[in-house]
Amino acid sequence: MIKNIIFDFGDIFINLDKEGTYKAMAKLGVTEISNEMVEIYHQYEKGFISSDEFIDFYKQKFPAIDRKDLVDAWNAVLLDFPERRLKFLQELSNSKKYNLFLLSNTNDLHISWIQENWGMDLYSKFKNCFSKFYLSHEINFRKPDLDIYQFVLTENNLVAKETLFVDDLKVNTDAAKTLGINVWNLIPGEEDVVELFTKKHI
Repeated sequence: MIKNIIFDFGDIFINLDKEGTYKAMAKLGVTEISNEMVEIYHQYEKGFISSDEFIDFYKQKFPAIDRKDLVDAWNAVLLDFPERRLKFLQELSNSKKYNLFLLSNTNDLHISWIQENWGMDLYSKFKNCFSKFYLSHEINFRKPDLDIYQFVLTENNLVAKETLFVDDLKVNTDAAKTLGINVWNLIPGEEDVVELFTKKHI
């Protein structure tokens, strides 16, 4: 019996253009992503470096690119938040049937953009639907590392087999599954989180 549901954020609630940052960076003349860039990105998502340090890294690599253009390119991945998903989440939260958690690989620049773009009222309504709201840069873990799932289970005394994890990336759901967590690898564009109770019999 499922008692707990852990939701991802991007392409579960907020729509993403997963190629948006690559396309925006290419327009700025950055067409190759090095292993060093990927490592810096992971360090940033884990909160081990600040937004200023993250942008400074790119400014040093590409001094001709304006700082604001770098930030805009970084945020180009973020799209809209369909109202139907907030309504679904609020109804699920109000039902009190499940403990709800958010578990997202994200960073300060993205969250700041969301807060500004949505407005703090909408952001607070969204955040308040969850018992706990875990952002990778605040807890120093990121998916699909197993320690992030174990952290959520341990901190909240959750039983893996009583927990469902919803994420759009198979590498993330596969990792959670190894700990005995039930999963739904939601396919964006084909499935929607509002279909939870028709897609998954919980």
